[in-house]
Amino acid sequence: MNMTKEIFLLNISGQDKPGLTSGLTNVLSQYGAKVLDIGQANIHDTLSLGFLFEIDSKKKSAAVLKDLLFKAYELGVTAKFTPISLDDYENWVQLQGKDRYIITILGEKLSAEQISRVTEVISQRNLNIDAIKRLTGRTSLVNEEEYPRASIQLSIRGKIDCKADLTEKFMQISSDLDVDIAFQEDNIYRRNRRLVCFDMDSTLIQTEVIDELAELAGVGDEVKAITESAMQGEIDFNESFEKRMKLLKGLKEEVLRDVAVNLPITKGAKRLIDTLKSYGFKTAILSGGFTYFGHYLQKELGMDYVYANQLEIKDGVLTGGYIGDIVDGNKKAEYLKEIAKMEGIDISQTIAVGDGANDLPMLNLAGLGIAFHAKPKVKHNAQSSISSIGLDGVLYLLGYHDRHIDLIE
Repeated sequence: MNMTKEIFLLNISGQDKPGLTSGLTNVLSQYGAKVLDIGQANIHDTLSLGFLFEIDSKKKSAAVLKDLLFKAYELGVTAKFTPISLDDYENWVQLQGKDRYIITILGEKLSAEQISRVTEVISQRNLNIDAIKRLTGRTSLVNEEEYPRASIQLSIRGKIDCKADLTEKFMQISSDLDVDIAFQEDNIYRRNRRLVCFDMDSTLIQTEVIDELAELAGVGDEVKAITESAMQGEIDFNESFEKRMKLLKGLKEEVLRDVAVNLPITKGAKRLIDTLKSYGFKTAILSGGFTYFGHYLQKELGMDYVYANQLEIKDGVLTGGYIGDIVDGNKKAEYLKEIAKMEGIDISQTIAVGDGANDLPMLNLAGLGIAFHAKPKVKHNAQSSISSIGLDGVLYLLGYHDRHIDLIE
């Protein structure tokens, strides 16, 4: 760089108002300044604005600094100048080649302790936080929220030697402080997700339908015990499915209709699906449950695909059998690949959401696998998890701000 050039960092702080950026850049333009970087953040109408700029000769730089100070005074803000050496500038430039990651913190409310623990882990690994963004709307301290939720997104940069160790640390914080922490690579696939596949029971709906049917058939305890054992991964899903189906023999179809119209849809599900549809995502139900209820949800939520088990019904009564292949964990993963291929979507652009052990194959296959209010074994083996808020928490992992979502509602 020509030694007649100088670099300065201009930091502006104070009350935000129209015309600040225009006024300051107008002064810089009069001296032919070259803007090397610019950034702005607002917290509670308080502005933090930065310009990194290059200017010719010490004589000219002295004049521009004087005029900028005067303009800042006119605008009622504080200006601070920091000279930047060429070496420091070049070191900063070299950082742009480092790997980038996104850490999303989710909870009903976020405390300083939760954020401190997460950022301490980041600092210990010499990772740099480039930006912090609040994704949820402003919270009233007077009016109680019906559905409290808070999320911030950290953009970090640097080399991570052991991602598994970092994930393990975040999982421990999550367990200790009741907060969700999602860690993702910030790559082109993250910004171009196009397909979201959901488990149904205990994910899209807040019940295990087969357990409800069993209660109505008078075999509730027996079926619940088998379901729980399967969800924990203690017994083979196919074996458990066949055992439970036989216990439902004789149940009338009209009972299924009553259960379907009263399905308890999970908090945040409609908000999530409506937003995904609006932004062009394809959605699918991949369930070890039943198509009878999956098709009802498909119509209710406006989803694109349903793959589940088909009950065998004869003369309006369950036979205790099923039609076609059993949809187990491996089958869910196959369907995820199949839908992605049909839609022309790379597998890295897919998301899978589920809560049970039979969801793990699709959670680990997808570009982003999310364990939702899941069993400990599933949370431990999934890429990300949400346990503190509703299903619309998925939107924050995708980087959506409430204002993007509110446009749809």
